[in-house]
Amino acid sequence: MQNKRGIAQAFAHPNTGLVLRPATVFDVFDLSTVLCSSIRDLCGADHNNDPQIITQWTANKTPDALRGWFAGEHAIWLATLNGRAAGVGAVSPAGEISVLYVAPEAVGQGVGAALLARLESTAGDAGHRTAHLSSTATAQGFYVKHGWTSAGRVELDPLGPSYPMQKKI
Repeated sequence: MQNKRGIAQAFAHPNTGLVLRPATVFDVFDLSTVLCSSIRDLCGADHNNDPQIITQWTANKTPDALRGWFAGEHAIWLATLNGRAAGVGAVSPAGEISVLYVAPEAVGQGVGAALLARLESTAGDAGHRTAHLSSTATAQGFYVKHGWTSAGRVELDPLGPSYPMQKKI
């Protein structure tokens, strides 16, 4: 079977600027790269550069594992910046933002804010008035900056603390 989408992409003009689009199973390699590099390079406050924690955290972020994400009901988004994968986000049918990671080279360029707005909008379009998420220590300030507030006690997880947050949307 030929990958017609891949052939079309090879001959298409590259997108410039920031583009958000629904991710597809054909994006699993880009999704994996963004997720793992973000965890490894940006989440030091959470894993303290402990190789064992990084390995555990990224274990389910391989292309093979990510293929399974598309069997579920989450809305998965890919952000590209100048034609390169720059961010990944996902929101559940229950209005929970379950994934939001930005590639290290895209930090500070509006990728995270744009993805967060898209995920909030997706949750709102599904009828939710409040969205929920569990933040890492690294991302907590980002969410607060974008109007999110604490939604309970810190949850202890083997990979580090998790901070429940919510926002009226």
